[in-house]
Amino acid sequence: MSKIKDLSESVLSRDEFKRKFSLRELYCSFVFIPGAMSKLIGNNRSKLVDKQFIERLQLAVTEVNGCAACSYQHTKMALQLGMSNEEISSFLSGGSDFIKPEEAKAIMFAQHFADSRGYPGKFAYDSIVKEYGKKEALIIFSAVRAMLAGNIYGIPFSAFLSRLQGKPYKGSSLLYEAGMLIGGIILLPIAVIHGLLRSLTGASDIGFDESLNE
Repeated sequence: MSKIKDLSESVLSRDEFKRKFSLRELYCSFVFIPGAMSKLIGNNRSKLVDKQFIERLQLAVTEVNGCAACSYQHTKMALQLGMSNEEISSFLSGGSDFIKPEEAKAIMFAQHFADSRGYPGKFAYDSIVKEYGKKEALIIFSAVRAMLAGNIYGIPFSAFLSRLQGKPYKGSSLLYEAGMLIGGIILLPIAVIHGLLRSLTGASDIGFDESLNE
């Protein structure tokens, strides 16, 4: 019960959307989950990218999107990994005080990825490949991709929980919140199968907004 209470209080700290997504965007983000999770699970074994580094990337994405539920959950995970309250607060407020020089390009990529709603410019991805190498870049991309999917679902969940507490988000509606939450449950298995089929055919899990390269 205390976790639910803490989550409710975290959600109540926000009363409007910072970013709002569509059901189509939710489905597309779910399609990429199998590939992203495969890379992250592999990283748990290889330890190529440090877990705290991954958590900082995901906090950066969450800050851009403004997902209260994800902020709560990832704050808890970051604390368990040994990050300080000050460091976590800095990332969740968009600060740069705790960004390590060697991680700066990846953090900037994570913010750009979130700003572009999951379709960054190829130049941005090429920059992290050059900085960290292809294997690490794929794990970085997977970490921010997985976080975006969580945010897209977590934002309407946050709004719905806030509504239950008598503080509905400005510009939201019960229809939108319920549609995203119920639609996500229905679409998730279909999207996962879609994603697995894409992997079997060798389709790339990395997509770009070509207009950003012009």
